[in-house]
Amino acid sequence: MTRSRLPLALLTVALMALTACGGASDSSSDSGSSGSKGSKALSLVAYSTPQVVYDQIIPEFQKTGSGEGIGFKSSFGGSGEQSRAVEAGLPADIVAFSLAPDVDRLVEAGLVNEDWAQNAHDGFVSTSVVTFAVRKGNPKNIRTWDDLLKPGVSVVTPNPFTSGGAKWNLLAAYGAKSDGGKDPDAGLAFLRELLTKHVKVQDKSAREALQTFTSGSGDVLLAYENEAVTAKKKGEELDYVTPAGTIKIENPIAVTQKAAPQAKAFLDFVLSPQGQEKFADWGYRPVNQEVFDANRSKFPEPAELFTIRDLGGWKKVNEEMFDPEKGSIAKIEEDAGVSTAS
Repeated sequence: MTRSRLPLALLTVALMALTACGGASDSSSDSGSSGSKGSKALSLVAYSTPQVVYDQIIPEFQKTGSGEGIGFKSSFGGSGEQSRAVEAGLPADIVAFSLAPDVDRLVEAGLVNEDWAQNAHDGFVSTSVVTFAVRKGNPKNIRTWDDLLKPGVSVVTPNPFTSGGAKWNLLAAYGAKSDGGKDPDAGLAFLRELLTKHVKVQDKSAREALQTFTSGSGDVLLAYENEAVTAKKKGEELDYVTPAGTIKIENPIAVTQKAAPQAKAFLDFVLSPQGQEKFADWGYRPVNQEVFDANRSKFPEPAELFTIRDLGGWKKVNEEMFDPEKGSIAKIEEDAGVSTAS
């Protein structure tokens, strides 16, 4: 049901080898996603889906006075795995994850300052909503959460124990079917039927799940709105439908404690109108209000939009639902034959 995973130490070695990630003190000329050269290199470790955004932001930053001569080494993957890899020693100057607890893990490890979220955007770089990516023309007429449980409907979503996007997906379903957490039994009953009867594949990351879907598996992909927009922009034959009830996704970004001064300049650029426009171009909802207002027509507001705080916050959700030993969703995943190892 889920792909086998390397032990964390091997994962870290593998990521370092694949991406040649180095600290800001390195003088590597390989800038990773941007492909330019610099006397210093910043290491960006991020979750998988916004790679297309950073591939555009990095060269723009390098054209500025603050970014001149700065190279980049980047690594993209499942948010949870990326966070754990940094905790285990993968060098990082900037971390950009799918959800806040993956940054908080690095706070607890002494790698990111406790006040990382105390800024004008609460530590977030972009927002989104959970939506349904469907086959072109929506042949199975998928409109609501209940439609996912129709006989013969196959759903693709990543593993929530490696992918932050998967957590958002399942919480969107749970919140919508539990009346914002007021009826937890109803929400969990829906997830049990969904995960045990309709989800056949749970990849490690949102990007891998998208690849699985676009290769022909499944009728519906649970995804960020921006994933569906990006896929269509790249020419994939799909449509997407946002259900009336869904969750607001909030994606954090932070610099690490030992990051070079240029890392803060890069963060400022990412949050600037120029950087935020790149996020809007790829279907992410900007946290910069000026840019969001200019692109408001691209981002319709779902009728019943709720947040992680409406469900009790990440601490409560992770303890009660995603704890590998006692979490309610962990138990459902185990019954579905999916690994809950993190």
